[in-house]
Amino acid sequence: MTIWVNEQIDGCGIVQACIAGMNKEAADDCHRDWQEKLTDDQQKQGWKAVLRTVNSWDDVPVNALKLS
Repeated sequence: MTIWVNEQIDGCGIVQACIAGMNKEAADDCHRDWQEKLTDDQQKQGWKAVLRTVNSWDDVPVNALKLS
């Protein structure tokens, strides 16, 4: 099983937003949207949008919005 995890991480390395689901296209769309919406100031402060995969719901951060 592949679960796509989108995370928006601030300059301190803290996850500010997280969405997880099993639909790759939706994950790609979300990731692209988050990257485009990062302001110049956020990027200068080290904010980033990260898309990664995990193999189990147990590996998804506890604060994630989980979509089935």
